[in-house]
Amino acid sequence: MVSIKDIEEAAERLSSISIRTPLLQNFELDEAAGGKVLIKPECLQITGSFKIRGAYNRLRQMSPEQASNGVVAWSSGNHAQGVAAAGAMLGIGTTIVMPDDAPRAKLANTRQLGGEVVLYDRYTGDREAIAKKIAAERDAALVPSYDHEHIIAGQGTIGLELADDALELGLTPDQVLIPCGGGGLSSGTAVALKSRLPNVEIYAVEPADFDDTARSFAIGRRVRIAESARSICDALQTPMPGELTFAINRKLLNAVLTVSDDEVRAAIRFAFKNLKLVVEPGGAVALAAILSGKLATAGKTTAIVLSGGNIDLDLFAEIQAEPN
Repeated sequence: MVSIKDIEEAAERLSSISIRTPLLQNFELDEAAGGKVLIKPECLQITGSFKIRGAYNRLRQMSPEQASNGVVAWSSGNHAQGVAAAGAMLGIGTTIVMPDDAPRAKLANTRQLGGEVVLYDRYTGDREAIAKKIAAERDAALVPSYDHEHIIAGQGTIGLELADDALELGLTPDQVLIPCGGGGLSSGTAVALKSRLPNVEIYAVEPADFDDTARSFAIGRRVRIAESARSICDALQTPMPGELTFAINRKLLNAVLTVSDDEVRAAIRFAFKNLKLVVEPGGAVALAAILSGKLATAGKTTAIVLSGGNIDLDLFAEIQAEPN
């Protein structure tokens, strides 16, 4: 299990690297929730998502021998950019296996940051198998997108910041909502939150059609969703929870909530109109859960993580043009 000490050490490594994103408040959102909402906007983070935290924490702890042949990762886009950026900072070569239908912005940004991109078909290929084959051929180190202690600890620094800043504001959260794909963000953040706020309730939020963590919670073991599953939330299209992440989430989360693609689209419009923030689909699920009433928020203080803002311009324009 990842400890609070692991997360605190990750925070020290990241102190001059990642942005300490603020906790924001918004009148319209408070009104919609019937309580206070604290917003952690990781869409303002380096590379546009929280992923630099875990990627840098992983690469920073590699020995020169481990890093000498570069690293290989697999990602739908945000982890790819985080790994590429961390590699550029540390002088480590990076190769990332990415789906050929990943948002163009994520593909372009990964390449611009110096990452070598290897494309595959999301629905017929096995990205992890492809990455492991490349790593074996090059004797390179693997950088998983979520199921690794260093990755989880890096993502957990969000929980430290959120808890400490909320306490400084005098607004102790009753509950925190966190986007969930493979579970690295939710598990690491949960460890940190529980160390600072033992009584806080923590909820992961998934797309309704990629509800692998919710299904796994229901039966008490990891399960894989159907290959036919589709969602607008490209960053959260993980077919099964990670082994490490599920063990932590099962212990610390209160429940797993799900939101539809239409609810996510509405949240993206709300964020742009009222929060003046650009949020990608996967990054908007916690906000969507509040706006669609998936959890009681009246009279409570609720914190949410907006995990990323890397959305293609065409999709963003299409969503904004839709009726509310």
